[in-house]
Amino acid sequence: MTLGLLLLIAFLALSASIVVGFRRPRIWLALTVAGAMLGMTAALRVLLGGESGEWQSGFLLGGETLHLRLDGVSALFLMLVAVIGGTGAVYSHEYWADQHNPSTAPRGRVCWSALLICMGLVLLVSNGLHFLIVWELFALCGYFLITLDRERNGVRAAGWLYLVASHAGTLGLFAFFALLASRTGSWNLGPMRAHAELAPLFWLALFGFGVKAGFFPLHIWLPSAHANAPSHVSAIMSGVAIKLGVYGIVRFSGWLPIPPAAGWVVTGLGATSALLGIAFAFAQNDFKRLLAYCSVENIGIIMIGVGVALLAMTHGNAPWGRLALAGALLHVWNHGAFKALLFFGAGSVLHATGTREMSRLGGLARVMPWTAGLFALGTLAVAGLPPLNGFVSEWLLYLGLFAVVTGKGVTAWIAMPAAIMLAMAGAIALASFAKAGAVIFLGAARTQPAAQAHECGYWMRGPMLVLASICVVIGLAPVLCWPAVAGAVASWHPTWAIGEPPVSLVTLGSAQIALAIMILAAAAWLWWTAYHNGLQRGPTWDCGYATPRARMQYTSASFAGIVSGWFRWVLQPERKARRPRGDFPAEAIRLEHMPETVLEHIIAPVGGLIMQASSTVLRLQHGRLQFYILYVLAGLIGIGLFVFWGCIP
Repeated sequence: MTLGLLLLIAFLALSASIVVGFRRPRIWLALTVAGAMLGMTAALRVLLGGESGEWQSGFLLGGETLHLRLDGVSALFLMLVAVIGGTGAVYSHEYWADQHNPSTAPRGRVCWSALLICMGLVLLVSNGLHFLIVWELFALCGYFLITLDRERNGVRAAGWLYLVASHAGTLGLFAFFALLASRTGSWNLGPMRAHAELAPLFWLALFGFGVKAGFFPLHIWLPSAHANAPSHVSAIMSGVAIKLGVYGIVRFSGWLPIPPAAGWVVTGLGATSALLGIAFAFAQNDFKRLLAYCSVENIGIIMIGVGVALLAMTHGNAPWGRLALAGALLHVWNHGAFKALLFFGAGSVLHATGTREMSRLGGLARVMPWTAGLFALGTLAVAGLPPLNGFVSEWLLYLGLFAVVTGKGVTAWIAMPAAIMLAMAGAIALASFAKAGAVIFLGAARTQPAAQAHECGYWMRGPMLVLASICVVIGLAPVLCWPAVAGAVASWHPTWAIGEPPVSLVTLGSAQIALAIMILAAAAWLWWTAYHNGLQRGPTWDCGYATPRARMQYTSASFAGIVSGWFRWVLQPERKARRPRGDFPAEAIRLEHMPETVLEHIIAPVGGLIMQASSTVLRLQHGRLQFYILYVLAGLIGIGLFVFWGCIP
């Protein structure tokens, strides 16, 4: 079967799933999974077989010929769309079932299939006009999925914020593609490195795609959208949707010339996003909002790799740029896998307890062992610890950064701070997920819903097991992923073809396997010892209290107190305290709220000033003709004065 036929059948299967999605959930699920598997097969043929495809239609769409292209870069992202789209569809069959959501589940299925089609077309379309159309449709599908539970005010507000931010980014992309078409004389897209005059357009692309990618400070829509959306929607938005913003930056930085400062700016933005994103994550009490801010951090990690690759291209195609780009593209995949796993685990907790507040949970490992174990595996991966996949991609990034630093060139001045900030972000990420795992799953249940929680079913557990397996396989055998990543790097820049994997990657795989064997052996020994010697349960040290209570446990805020203090200058916490008074105080309160600093302290005030100015100008439109004539005369007099003073030639 040819590559084009595979993609056509996948498109038809997903289109058919839209038709049956309202009334036939099982048929919808079968068609969606089949379409995802066909798309994954096509992507694998490009990544592993070196095959690529380019098609042009014989008809016009919007006055332009439909032009599709599938190469190594787009295939790497298409693979991610297929895997997360398929597992998310299976997960939603139980998580957002018709019996509990009869009015929204059918609409969610249709929007899910439409979202997968639009994402696939974003990766395939090679015409600027058509790209803008499918990009806008992709944004609208995301809005309808985020606002499935639109009865809640927070959901509607998050949806509107996402829509406004998406359209702001789309305006930047509209300017980018329009200027590109005006200067080249065509809407068709492809390699244009020889046109040096196109380099300034990179900044428009960085803004337009950066809003979708959600790196700091363009992340304003991301925390609330991911926190308020259904968990399977959060998984695909974090695991895939924001990666399409990364795809746009990678794609057009490979096709077009870039300004000399592009690598410096992208690396700096990435390092800032990695550090501040995880700082905001650590301070959160809402565990889905914590995962959302962690996505800001991981997008920053990816952007560091892309920025270093751009620096390498500007300074003579140095080998360290290839390593950094390979690490960034592999981290696109790794983050998609473990972040979808974590959001699925968060959905299981939310499904069982009805709350996202970590300080209202606790002790769930006893009643939800599958969710606790899989969530723990995801936290180890996202923290970049061996022997899982997050460590592999960050290792490649560190190799690239260390090579830059040891080169002692001008680029070392930005590579060294980026490496330090990346290391700090990794340490805080470990602390963040240690906090989340301990507060949610360990200790005693803090509320009655947590005490009565139950494990999720097989439809939700199965997708989590698939994603956990991907995290383990990539971690233990990173060499298996090298041909796909190397093909994507070569597709990004033809002179950057990479042959054999670096020796350190082969050695790393062997070390990861040895470490995994040691961990399994230690776990087996502990289980064997406990099984034969018996387990004795008893109370922990109670600090002098004879009857310890759940309220005496560490809370999310107390866990993060010290680190939050380090970043108080950017977190801007809002505190409310009522100290105990008298010999027998009745109550004492200490509340802390972490605002969305950029949104609430920068965007909202500026937006308020713009709205006030708009309201003032609106008063000039009152319907009185004589005043309109006066406005025209005043304008003409002003133009005349400008001409008289020589301001206008």
